[in-house]
Amino acid sequence: MALSDLSQALSKVAWGRQAVVERLLVVLLAEGHLLIDDVPGVGKTTLVRGLAQSLDLTHRRLQFTPDVLPSDVTGFTYYDAKLQSFQFRPGPVFCNLLLADEINRTSPKTQSSLLEAMEERQVTVDGQVYALPRPFMVVATQNPIEYEGTFALPEAQLDRFLLRIRVGYPAVEDERAAMQAPGELQRPPSLGAVMGADALAEAAAESAEVPISDQVVSYAQAVVAATRQHPSLRLGVSPRGAIAWIRASRALAYLRQAAFVTPDHLRDLAVEALAHRLLLRPEPIAQGLTAADVVAQVVNAVPLPGAARRLG
Repeated sequence: MALSDLSQALSKVAWGRQAVVERLLVVLLAEGHLLIDDVPGVGKTTLVRGLAQSLDLTHRRLQFTPDVLPSDVTGFTYYDAKLQSFQFRPGPVFCNLLLADEINRTSPKTQSSLLEAMEERQVTVDGQVYALPRPFMVVATQNPIEYEGTFALPEAQLDRFLLRIRVGYPAVEDERAAMQAPGELQRPPSLGAVMGADALAEAAAESAEVPISDQVVSYAQAVVAATRQHPSLRLGVSPRGAIAWIRASRALAYLRQAAFVTPDHLRDLAVEALAHRLLLRPEPIAQGLTAADVVAQVVNAVPLPGAARRLG
């Protein structure tokens, strides 16, 4: 199975964090976008670079800084004196996998240049629409503890990300092994391509067809509705977020070779798929409550469907 080969390849640069690899593959299969929110030096960029190397797809890395312009992302139109006509020069967004490194270090205007690309798989420059290659995936990273010279992503942009995850620190034994390997941090292993576009498209189509019962969908709807009525929230989960949660759960079930989606698949992804789509009221924030806390509360409060109880 090409996906198992891909998972094994990524494990070489994941420092033992297989749950992170699983989430990366969920987003890949669901044809979504991923936001990795963690401190520097835990291997965010290395992991994404490993994914790019493991796929026979085009990839680009764009380091965001305050002086990056929208045209540096999407491309621009210029006048070609030899051809005596205007020509379009594509930007780095014209690839299959875009690593948007430190996306919160660029201006909101430049951040917004990715909105159309992430949602509609196209960009518009000077009134002309240009389609992006398929598949197209944005993996963005940001440092959550540094505020100087950063611009928080707006809610509309956060809602475009299928999952928001943290990489976290590796286990003690995995970190020790990395420390003992000469040059490991300076020269991460180079991975060869183990999966191409056709195999990826086939797996994505199959994962989208994993069955989900009406009872499980009703459970997901109840969780979403509860976020919209929660007293600690100003904004609950959007319809886009609800659909994305189901799509990601199908991909997770497919990866785990399950015959159908269960509430456990939904619950495993609830915080990562829903928390970044919520807006807290000022009072709960002052009390130290987080969006992840609210999602956990809601998921635990909503009764599981009867079939799930029978399955134990």
